[in-house]
Amino acid sequence: MPRRLRAKDRGTAARAWTAPVRAVRRIRSSNRATPDHPERSSDTSAIVDCGLYIDGVRQEGEWGYAEALAAARRHRNAFVWLGLHEPTEQDMAGIAETYGLHELAVEDAIRAGQRPKLEQFGDVAFLVLRTTRYISHGELTETSEIVETGHVMLFLGEHFVITVRHGEAADLSRVRADLERKRDLLRHGPWAVAYAVTDLVVDLYIDVAFAIEQDLDELEESVFSRPGAPERIQNIYQLKREVIEFKRAVVPLHRPLMALVSEKSAVPVEIRRYFGDVQDHLTRTVEQVSSFDEVLNSILQARLAQLTVDQNNDLRKIAAWAAIAAVETFIAGIYGMNFTFMPETEWRYGYPVVLAVMLVSAFALYRFFRRSGWL
Repeated sequence: MPRRLRAKDRGTAARAWTAPVRAVRRIRSSNRATPDHPERSSDTSAIVDCGLYIDGVRQEGEWGYAEALAAARRHRNAFVWLGLHEPTEQDMAGIAETYGLHELAVEDAIRAGQRPKLEQFGDVAFLVLRTTRYISHGELTETSEIVETGHVMLFLGEHFVITVRHGEAADLSRVRADLERKRDLLRHGPWAVAYAVTDLVVDLYIDVAFAIEQDLDELEESVFSRPGAPERIQNIYQLKREVIEFKRAVVPLHRPLMALVSEKSAVPVEIRRYFGDVQDHLTRTVEQVSSFDEVLNSILQARLAQLTVDQNNDLRKIAAWAAIAAVETFIAGIYGMNFTFMPETEWRYGYPVVLAVMLVSAFALYRFFRRSGWL
């Protein structure tokens, strides 16, 4: 009898500990998607657009991401394009479960800051792009922000493509609008969307590179034009930092694009040719960015050399004026000794003659240093 009571007590205690867990499970199961409400309300907070495309044509009506995926799987040439903007972990929970996304890729999509890369998680490819945008400014200063960066991540499956955007550096709405007018291209499925997004990102690279090149021309002109106020070295260093940030976005994308255009890639042959064109544009941009770095290093070295020359000129001017003052001090010191037997001390014109000698010697030294370039 006591053993049965102890067993009963243990069962009661176990039910007491597991009751909260069962309650949480009931709450979570009640919040899960139903046929009438395919998404939870928290999932929709980051969704920008969700479209179902069949043979390159967007289907009418508003689609939930679970409903759209189910419909895409019922057709042969259909896919879902789900657009997200800065989703949270709660936003991605239901989407990841519905689309079968790997937890590591989901974690990278939530937390921005990844390098451009291409990874394969089973049947789902994960592509990371860094976006850039040029910030217009009236004058380059030591605190000017020239390049704004962001991220675009793409999940690519057989029947879906999910774009996750962080930051405002790239607006994907115009990509969607352009693709919906190109049905022949959109008919190739999710990789056509990946090409369009990558093409937009690289086009933004080209625009930013052109704007930075203009800043470099102005900076170079201000450094090497001697009249007027010279460019501060802090401004050059700030532009160099912005170029480095831009370079970190552009250069690492070269390897993922090489993987996409390779023969072993899962990209359809027709779309692979489009990626090849994007790679050519990226290669030219990478070369251009590398030249920016070299030009900035040359400008920085030239400005440092100018500072050294300016300091030497200042030192020579100080030395020249010190030499002029030394001669005057020497003459004044000699005649300030007040010796009894001293030349010209009893002469009526001795004082003005000594002053004249001091002025003539000072003027002669000034002319000499002036012709030598010291003054």
